[in-house]
Amino acid sequence: MDTLVHHLLDRAADTPDAVALVDGRRELGYGGLARDAMAFARHLQARGIRAGDRVAVHLPNGLEAVVACYGTWLAGCAFVPLNAQAKSRDLAPQLANCGARVLVHEAGNPEAMTALLENGQRSLAITLGADADAAPRVRLGLPQGDAPLEAPDVDPDAPAAILYTSGTTGSPKGVTLTHRNLSSNVESIVGYLGLTAADVIVSVLPFYYSYGASVLHTHLRVGGRVVIHPNFVFPHAVMDAMARHRASGFSGVPSTFALLLDRVAIGDYDLSSLRYLTQAGGAMAPALAQRVCEAFPQARLFVMYGQTEATARLAWLPPEERAARPRSAGKAIDGVVLDVRDEAGRPLPPGTHGEVWARGANIMAGYWNAPGPSREVLVDGWLRTGDMGHLDADGYLYLSGRRSDMIKSGAHRIHPVDIEEAICELPEVSEAAVVGVDDDALGQSIRAFVVPAAGAVLDADRVKRHCRSRLAGYKVPADVRFVEDLPRTASGKIRRFALADPIPEEHT
Repeated sequence: MDTLVHHLLDRAADTPDAVALVDGRRELGYGGLARDAMAFARHLQARGIRAGDRVAVHLPNGLEAVVACYGTWLAGCAFVPLNAQAKSRDLAPQLANCGARVLVHEAGNPEAMTALLENGQRSLAITLGADADAAPRVRLGLPQGDAPLEAPDVDPDAPAAILYTSGTTGSPKGVTLTHRNLSSNVESIVGYLGLTAADVIVSVLPFYYSYGASVLHTHLRVGGRVVIHPNFVFPHAVMDAMARHRASGFSGVPSTFALLLDRVAIGDYDLSSLRYLTQAGGAMAPALAQRVCEAFPQARLFVMYGQTEATARLAWLPPEERAARPRSAGKAIDGVVLDVRDEAGRPLPPGTHGEVWARGANIMAGYWNAPGPSREVLVDGWLRTGDMGHLDADGYLYLSGRRSDMIKSGAHRIHPVDIEEAICELPEVSEAAVVGVDDDALGQSIRAFVVPAAGAVLDADRVKRHCRSRLAGYKVPADVRFVEDLPRTASGKIRRFALADPIPEEHT
């Protein structure tokens, strides 16, 4: 089968001058990207790195990160992108776990250097220079001159990437994805989004986690253009980039869109080229989805569901189905089968609540160097997602939350999503998260954390009154706390376990 590397080389041969990446004032065409990636592969081989070795990269989004990724694959190695914001206490164990032969990092990065020392210097270091305007080949320390663009002999079932994820529980695991996993998921996403070489996306999602990586690879697969935006600290700058580059697409997690709606006058920007939006990285409340559709009337909103263990995507909701199925996570993507099963692993009929299982060519090979945890989630070719929900008669999935997030209050079993969606119906609310906290009488009681919309005035009584009007009495939060933001993983998912920790009684 053709891998993502093969597709890049095909694009380089067919349209070498087409712009693949924009990073600030720098641009890199498909021909240049392929040549620099091949040069990086030769650089690895010259330093004794061989096929099957792991190459770890601790870099922010940029041309260099993409060159390192595809260059690693051209060398026949597994790419290990590490969270660019991670500290040495996380980096060192990950380097040791994957047995990385190389760590690529920027000069003056103390966390990477400390991690190398803590790892006993078992990884070679490739250090990038500090000149942000230099050509990527110079920054990567690569030999000058053009390396021949040769299609590598890649085993589609060989490890292509190891993505470390803490999920929402704080226990990092290395998700091992093969070239087949990546290609399968990319083809499915390209299909339902209808991506072509004419598409331009402004990317704010980190490449070191599955959603950001899928945005990158899907657009490079079709010969589109990826405009790399450094971060989302300044949402006005993101909107300006979308208008200036005539973006056709934009991808984000729920908090991304909530921030845009609260802080940016979207109507002030020319977004006439925008044709689609994608959302993943956690459930988007129907009320927020409706606000997004009203703010971007020219764009189709694709609500999506997936996991790193499934490369990226498991289900998507066709935009024309959103009004009829506002709480659905969608139907299975091409090549994936979804099932809902009971505790014993027996399939359940439509409408019956249970755990979501998934099967397809995108399901991971397992957790790196962790056979026990791998056996717990991979059963006879199926992935046990740990997500709870049900399928309707038409095969559309409805999620109710993670198994580990379930609140056990008295005789009731309560999923936080129901309560969060109700709270987010209030126009004064930007975001909400609900957790269970220890309670002597009930076992657990319900605590809600609410991020007010910009300039909104809101009190706990109003939140509770609204919940009483929309939910059963046992689902009404006993405690409502107002916060400026919610703790999140690198992928944007809410870290519920952090919210459940004791915190001061302020803002109740």
